[in-house]
Amino acid sequence: MKGPALVLHQFRAEQRRFWRNPAAVFFTVLFPVMFLFIFASIFGNDTIELPGTGTEVKVSTYYVPGIMTLAIVSATLVNLAIGLTFDRESGILKRVRMTPLPAGAFIAGRIGNCLVISAVMMVVVTGIGAVVYGVEVPWSKLPALVIVLVVACVSFCSLGFALTALIPNEDAAPPIANVAVFPLYFLSGVFIPESELSSGMLDFAGIFPIRHLMIAIVSPFDPGVTGTGIEGGDLAIVAIWGALGFAAAVRWFRWAPQSHN
Repeated sequence: MKGPALVLHQFRAEQRRFWRNPAAVFFTVLFPVMFLFIFASIFGNDTIELPGTGTEVKVSTYYVPGIMTLAIVSATLVNLAIGLTFDRESGILKRVRMTPLPAGAFIAGRIGNCLVISAVMMVVVTGIGAVVYGVEVPWSKLPALVIVLVVACVSFCSLGFALTALIPNEDAAPPIANVAVFPLYFLSGVFIPESELSSGMLDFAGIFPIRHLMIAIVSPFDPGVTGTGIEGGDLAIVAIWGALGFAAAVRWFRWAPQSHN
């Protein structure tokens, strides 16, 4: 097989493996949807000012991009960090490394799988928001959402590969991966609207990429934003974090089990 064919073969294998894993589907797909129903049902009829323009919208319009942020991070960083650690400690990665499959094809297949899951989640969350809560779909700004999706997936996948270096064994994978992101969901405005957060909390969250991903996704849904809806500065920060994650993964990612060393 040539390179592209190997990547496609690996991608298909990753897709089958993911959708046949009930736990992965629940926490990656159903978990964000559950949060959307909870928050939008409780607070959806209230109004809130969106960051940047201060445009007043229903809270449900705010939570659709917020839950998209959660879904993308779950499908990339969290999903990869946990899955790769389990595969590493069970010896699967070591066996893969010993096959003729190039490392690049394996990695591209994993990232492609995360990209598709994230895209599915963006469609599902937007669809639920539109049908159930009347959230307006930003059709004219869909290119902005596509760009955000691609940049975010590559960046957070890189961070997921890098995070595995800090996880010693499979038992530690879920708590470490979730502890790395859940506080930032609260501080970044994903769960709690930023109007309820102090400036110090927002400034701290602004150091990390989840906050900037949230802003980049909110922008296309903001009726007060004109033009393309692309938040170049925030996307650049997400990409910088991705580049740092890539550099760390190149340096510290391991294919062999670590808990037995």
